[in-house]
Amino acid sequence: MSMSVGDNSDDVMGEMNTTPLIDVMLVLLIMFIITIPIQTHAVKLDLPPPNNAPTNVDPVFNQVDIDFLNNIYWNKQEVDMATLKSYMEQSSALPTEPELRLRPEALARYEVVDQVMAMAQQAGVTKMGFVGNEAYAN
Repeated sequence: MSMSVGDNSDDVMGEMNTTPLIDVMLVLLIMFIITIPIQTHAVKLDLPPPNNAPTNVDPVFNQVDIDFLNNIYWNKQEVDMATLKSYMEQSSALPTEPELRLRPEALARYEVVDQVMAMAQQAGVTKMGFVGNEAYAN
């Protein structure tokens, strides 16, 4: 590239002025960045609103406890995974399915809790709730 030096202002510039092009590209880039939707990594759950009023629902339920040693209890009796699965299948096959209440302790391994929840889904449990979460609210 050559550069003209001197008083010769009558000469035609052979170079293109790229400043307006760069300005337009920057404006377009900013517009694209603004219009891109923000991606959220969240799982949307439809949870029922809290209801503190007593209800007339039959209180028949089964409780699954998981302690800090990862022992699993079905209605306060220790069971293994195979027995737990058969109990869940039996309870989901009843005409009016009882609620399954899952109560893991704070030090229970997440893998065990996850396996129990997956097992409940495979057994066809549709009524499931978590009990004891209020202890971890603060």
